[in-house]
Amino acid sequence: MLERDKPDSSHQRPSGVSDKTIEALGKLSEALEVVEHARGLLYGFHRLTGEADFALGDAIAQLREAGHPALAATLQESFLGRNVIDGRWTFQIVEEYDDNYYAPLRDAEREARRTLVEGKRHIFEAEMKESRRTRGAPHHEARPPRSWTDEPSETAQGT
Repeated sequence: MLERDKPDSSHQRPSGVSDKTIEALGKLSEALEVVEHARGLLYGFHRLTGEADFALGDAIAQLREAGHPALAATLQESFLGRNVIDGRWTFQIVEEYDDNYYAPLRDAEREARRTLVEGKRHIFEAEMKESRRTRGAPHHEARPPRSWTDEPSETAQGT
């Protein structure tokens, strides 16, 4: 077997690590990925709310220009720059999520990998890739071509 047919060492299971451990770390990684997605949606909420606030500012200015100063004043006083949650703008919500949930979970996942699999990432996924890909077929390589050496692997040499 050529080296190109094997995953790189950073995606190979360390000796003695059980299937159950790899599956559990895979599930922990999945949980972190969902949290990453939620974090992205929270940043989207942050950006959209800011965009809405600026659009509201434009609407207020246009209402003034159109001769509706009382309505413009009411909207400005009631909504422009308003907190979206008591005492918080969206940036504060994002910061609290990052500090109180995202960062501690990210750090715990990293520590679990460090402790159990030498810090290696995505071993569960790498093993899934190996079980699903068609060896020797184009676009089914174990790793990118730039990492190929075409050296026979130790397994192929019988050692």
